[in-house]
Amino acid sequence: MISTVLLVLLALCVLVQLYFSLLYFMPLTRYQDPEANAVWPVSVVVAAHDELENLMELLPLLLDQNYPEFEIIVVNDRSEDDTEFYLFELEKQFPHLRVVSVKKTPEYLNPKKYALALGIRAAKHEHLLLTDADCRPLSKNWIGKMQSGYKTGSEVVLGYSPYAQLKGFLNHLVRYETLLTGIQYLSHANRGNAYMGVGRNLSYTKGCFFKNKGFASHIKTIGGDDDLFVRDAASNSNISIVIDKEGQTVSIPKSTLREWMVQKRRHMSVGGRYKAADKRRIGFFVVANILFYVISIAVLVLNSHLAILAALIGARYLSVFPVYVLVARRLNDTVSLLMLPLLDVVYFMNYLFLGISVILYKKFRWK
Repeated sequence: MISTVLLVLLALCVLVQLYFSLLYFMPLTRYQDPEANAVWPVSVVVAAHDELENLMELLPLLLDQNYPEFEIIVVNDRSEDDTEFYLFELEKQFPHLRVVSVKKTPEYLNPKKYALALGIRAAKHEHLLLTDADCRPLSKNWIGKMQSGYKTGSEVVLGYSPYAQLKGFLNHLVRYETLLTGIQYLSHANRGNAYMGVGRNLSYTKGCFFKNKGFASHIKTIGGDDDLFVRDAASNSNISIVIDKEGQTVSIPKSTLREWMVQKRRHMSVGGRYKAADKRRIGFFVVANILFYVISIAVLVLNSHLAILAALIGARYLSVFPVYVLVARRLNDTVSLLMLPLLDVVYFMNYLFLGISVILYKKFRWK
């Protein structure tokens, strides 16, 4: 009796995953970005705290962008390395590079959001494009490609930002997590249910920023300068997506499990502040995947109806994983079909562990 109930629940989990794969994720494989021929001026905003080495790699790529009119605003956020001297020299050479310096952050404000807000206020142009110091645009047409998203009448454009492919299982896991997160927020936004974006590649207008009162609703929260802002903007603004490789940025992922876990815990703690409808929709997908593995293990332990269990597992793998691979190709990302089963189970079990740890331990800090 118990095994029968578990199999019914397992079948429901598979159906939920099929629902999201076919109705939400699959349309991304056919999605086409608008043509990139935007002409309006753009302000690229980067907040940096002790990021000298990253800025030395990033800024030449930004300054060399193929776009008619743009400025780069670097917010030097309390840096104690030689960032100030580097930016001073670079600013003399490039008139479209501007530096905003932050010496001290008010105690009641989140440092990164304060830095970004100052950079946005200093921006001369209406259209803003944000990225992080440790990111790299994948083409000289990055600015123009991201701006193409505004052709649909949007005020916010969500981009994709994968991590670099390195050696080791952790890198596979980090990139898979990034891919699956990207598939979710991009597909939901494509269906008119935007709930988050990533600050590594995000664009919006100054009008949209001020209309939504900037970061006011979450100014004390660590993190959320990207996803919680998109959460607020989704209530009264159109949001579009850009997914072509030319419109992407790439960055180096965390190199140790501990660093990555701390990063993911911070991101998950922000997720608790999403809108109720978004949390329910995302939660159905996540819970269905976690229960799929928990119930499968339970049925294996009971050693009953193994043929039905194998059929359900096979149906799930053959219908869901190929969709992930197809979307990854559309995003010009890579994922190993052979490694997918292992990556998937590790990812969702880790998700469960992180979720419990966030509930039990809620203290986070920003550098």
